[in-house]
Amino acid sequence: MKTRLYMPTDLEVVLKLFYDNVHSVCINDYAKEQLDAWAPQDPDIYRWEASLNKNHTLVVEEDGKIIGFGNVGETGYLDRLYVSHEYLHQGVASLILEQLEKYVRAKGIAFINTAASITSKPFFEAKGFIELSEQTVERRGVRLRRYLMEKKL
Repeated sequence: MKTRLYMPTDLEVVLKLFYDNVHSVCINDYAKEQLDAWAPQDPDIYRWEASLNKNHTLVVEEDGKIIGFGNVGETGYLDRLYVSHEYLHQGVASLILEQLEKYVRAKGIAFINTAASITSKPFFEAKGFIELSEQTVERRGVRLRRYLMEKKL
């Protein structure tokens, strides 16, 4: 596995990985309507491009294929962390999180925080994050439950 910085040419693969991850990995925790609202077939490409380019975004490759990605902003907010369903439980998410935490520490930020899904909450708890609050957010008119979590670095 190799970690590298995201490049704009990765966008199409990253969007597909995101869609596939949400619709396969989170299927037991969210209804189809919720999955479609969270990861629609027709994402806002301009919003994704802006976010991926603005934040510190990493991808992980295996044999030249992107198998995971994640990003963190200048304030220490971990916006995204997704791994191909074919590569779950192989250390990909841990590798990305470790690299993003290093980046945040180097910026002098003492905490990293995220809004974790029902599905990802146990992963973040295992990595030392604590739940600050449960939230309900709306995406495309559909309500989704998530958890605001934080880790002291």
